[in-house]
Amino acid sequence: MGNIISSFLSSESIGSALSFVAGEAENIWGLQGNLDALQTEFDKLIQAKDDLLNEVNLAEQQPLTRRTHQVKGWLQRVQQMGTKVTKVQETRAQEIDRLCLGGFCSKDLISSYRFGRRVVELKKEVIDLKNERGDIVDIYEMVPEDPAVELPVERTVVGQESILDQVWRCITEKENNVGIIGLYGRGGVGKTTLLKQVNNHFRCREHNFDVVIWVVVSRELKLQQIQHDIGERIGLLSDKEWHSKSVKQKALDISNNLSQKKFVLLLDDIWQPIDLTEVGVPLQSLNVESKIVFTTRSLDVCGQMRADKGIEVSTLTHGQAWKLFQEEVGTSVLGSHPDIPKLAETLAKECRGLPLFRRNREQWQHAINVLRTSASKFPGMEENVFSRLKFSYDCLPRDELLSCLLYCCLFPEDFRIPKRELINYWISEGFSDGFGDGYTIVGDLVSACLLEEEDDNYLKMHDVIRDMALWIACKIRKKEENFLVRAGVGITKAPKIEEWEGVKRVSLTDNKIESLSEIPNCPHLQTLFLDRNCIMEITDGFFELMRSLRLDLIHSNGPSRIKNSLTELPSGISSLVSLQHLDVSYTDIRGLPHELTALLNLRYLNLERTYHLSRFPPELICSFSKLEVLRMLESGADSTAEQGSVLSEDAEPLMKELLCLKLLNLISFSLYSSRGVRNFLKFPKLLRSTQALSISDCEIPLLNVSHLAYMEHLKDLVIDNSNLEELKTDCTGEVQKVLQCGFRSLHLASIAFCSRVKDLTWLAFAPNLKIIVIMHCDDLEEIISVEKLNQLSDIMGELNFFAKLELLDLYHAESLKSIYQGALPLPQLKEIRVTQCPKLKTLPLNSSSTKLRNIVISGGKDWWEELQWEDQATQNAFSTCFVPSR
Repeated sequence: MGNIISSFLSSESIGSALSFVAGEAENIWGLQGNLDALQTEFDKLIQAKDDLLNEVNLAEQQPLTRRTHQVKGWLQRVQQMGTKVTKVQETRAQEIDRLCLGGFCSKDLISSYRFGRRVVELKKEVIDLKNERGDIVDIYEMVPEDPAVELPVERTVVGQESILDQVWRCITEKENNVGIIGLYGRGGVGKTTLLKQVNNHFRCREHNFDVVIWVVVSRELKLQQIQHDIGERIGLLSDKEWHSKSVKQKALDISNNLSQKKFVLLLDDIWQPIDLTEVGVPLQSLNVESKIVFTTRSLDVCGQMRADKGIEVSTLTHGQAWKLFQEEVGTSVLGSHPDIPKLAETLAKECRGLPLFRRNREQWQHAINVLRTSASKFPGMEENVFSRLKFSYDCLPRDELLSCLLYCCLFPEDFRIPKRELINYWISEGFSDGFGDGYTIVGDLVSACLLEEEDDNYLKMHDVIRDMALWIACKIRKKEENFLVRAGVGITKAPKIEEWEGVKRVSLTDNKIESLSEIPNCPHLQTLFLDRNCIMEITDGFFELMRSLRLDLIHSNGPSRIKNSLTELPSGISSLVSLQHLDVSYTDIRGLPHELTALLNLRYLNLERTYHLSRFPPELICSFSKLEVLRMLESGADSTAEQGSVLSEDAEPLMKELLCLKLLNLISFSLYSSRGVRNFLKFPKLLRSTQALSISDCEIPLLNVSHLAYMEHLKDLVIDNSNLEELKTDCTGEVQKVLQCGFRSLHLASIAFCSRVKDLTWLAFAPNLKIIVIMHCDDLEEIISVEKLNQLSDIMGELNFFAKLELLDLYHAESLKSIYQGALPLPQLKEIRVTQCPKLKTLPLNSSSTKLRNIVISGGKDWWEELQWEDQATQNAFSTCFVPSR
């Protein structure tokens, strides 16, 4: 029998078979060792996973980074592998119990064999998966920026949900084949709000566009401003040569950039057609790849812009208006009397959703009667919008409020109106008794929804409200008001002199007028805005027939226009015997004519930043017996005073004249020498009245800032190229006095080119400080010295300094190592700027320093990467705040 078998099987075959059987048998007798080996290899896999996760998490703390798909996939497979291994190990005890004969056999051979083979295979899979980690080179990638910047929307779109959905479908559905979409309708119906909603949809809805660009066009078409807004959004402004390029060159740059993107261009408030090709918009990319959506008041503009789709944004239906009205008024008011809901619904129908608030039944009934009797027989805008908006104007409780509102239309469209400047105008015009009353008027107009607050310092007038105000001032109340307004429309010549006849207020602000060569006859003119022009010449007789003029603004538009501005005031300005407010700031005037002494009613004179002013006749200032406000910051800074001028280096002649002015209560002033500072400190009245002070070239030998601490109205302090004395901790009495009542009004402190000072610890004693600017202080090592504060701890207690700080700007402080050694609570902080401060390695921040952590920290990229943080939580909290400085 054995011979028969051996004839069929060779010795090699038998050996191979026995090896196979032995190998397969190892799945049974080697089970326990294989399970241990599986667990060991899996533990190594988990260690590799943890190491990778640490690297990934650290990378993802940087802005705009995320893990790669390769990393995601590998981590997911590790997780799945963990489930498999856990499942196998859970049956370990059961499978080992099946073994017998010392583990060399099993009570269930087939089951043990299969399990043992699965363990071996799983171990190999674990080893292979661990080895795959070595193939992963890039663990993170840069995330593209959000395609759209979220815009604030005042309220939900009421009654426009269907239009919003229609616009969105036109943009995102390829089969619509719509490239340009025009949204048209009357002013104030909600076109801008609707377009903002469209913009914000790109933040939360699915789409295939790379970038969404928002541009406000407004009435005067400014191609360069449109190019600037587009260029800023797509990153072209980082090119230093951008600002010097021509319109054509910028258009080419924009076109080249947008041609490589799927873009959506949102243009708000178009009044006339725009040549988009001249702007640089690649029209060939429209329809499928890119879109343009714009708002306009005119259907004709839709046609001229070659819109593929025009969508009307109409006024609210009665049901929609009533819904909005209920939301605005609230259920408590509507339920306060049984008759009010019916009266309110009638009023909502009349004003088409305008949020007009009334408290009792009689007020609601009166509101309906007034609205129905209001002048409304005008076509188009006047009939359907202005007459209804005029209701809010007519309901203002005081005549002064009416005049103050109309006054705001003298400013250009979309202009940010400075509150304090506006109130100063109102005071000079006789509308307001002072700043307290002025701020009350502002509050009343904002509450009536006729003005909008931009922030604490600025106001804005909605373009529809402004149009209504112009309609009232130029048409409805022409006899009483009669405005001539050409503000911000780009004119190069003043209106013809016949247009000036009979006018009460003229605004030619923000234009390109270079000369006033004619003599208008306007004896009733009270207000003249000539500011923000390029006026180089005013004929001597220009002011002769304006004897009622109370307010005259001639100032330029800041330093950029100084070279193209007025150099001499005409002697004919002496005719303005009623003038109360004269502003020639930022002009290039060389001197003041002696004829100004005729301006006996002047209460406000602004000469700030008249850098070349050198001729200032003696006894001129003291002749203004009614003067209340004098602004002279940096007057004559770039010139040498002429013989006989009160602008001498020690400033004593000017100071003595100021002391003669009994009504003077607000001054801004510049001192250019040590003697000037000494003289200034001798006069308590000047110390009490000064609101802004700049000191330069002071070496007395050391300037003790504590001497300025008790200037009760000092808001802005600028010290330049002077020897500053550091805080003396041994004078505890003086320190305690400063701590209790010093620097109470100081909002801005700017220190520049003060090379010897080591610290600025005195800034800790200014509780209301909002802005700190430090430039070129070469020896400055720390802003707040902890050592000095510790020496004063007995008298200082818990000093919560910088609690109101909004901006910290550090520029070329080569030795600066510390702002403060420790974290500070900075609840109001908005921005930190650091430029060329190589030794500054820490910021006074921890994870709870600011409320919302939405501050901006700008500086060099290398500086940011080397910055040291209190802990990882702090670094994580502020990792998204960095903006590279340009």
